[in-house]
Amino acid sequence: MSLRANRVGEQMKKELTEIIGRKLKDPRIGFVTVTDVRVTGDLQQATVYVSVLGNEEQKQNTLIGLAKAKGFIRSEIGKRIRLRITPEITFEWDESLEYGHRIENLIHQIHTEQDDKNNEE
Repeated sequence: MSLRANRVGEQMKKELTEIIGRKLKDPRIGFVTVTDVRVTGDLQQATVYVSVLGNEEQKQNTLIGLAKAKGFIRSEIGKRIRLRITPEITFEWDESLEYGHRIENLIHQIHTEQDDKNNEE
């Protein structure tokens, strides 16, 4: 990604956090955190990575709600960021948080097993 694409991505992340948190009234949309925005070098496409607090059903409902609000979100971004063309937005799950949590649990489990083994000796 170019420097400009990085800057646009960071600005979009900031604006998306506010738009999703304050402007969207869809009850399907839960507690959403925008973790990253990746913009293509030509600034035509933006992939928004989100994480959602809740179970799998709440996550799916949130993704459906965000997809339905995509037009509104894109127009709000267009008003807030001065670009010739507002990037097309796609939403994806940020699985890095879940992956990190899983790794942390595995490490904790290994330490617990080692402690139990040392206590038996």
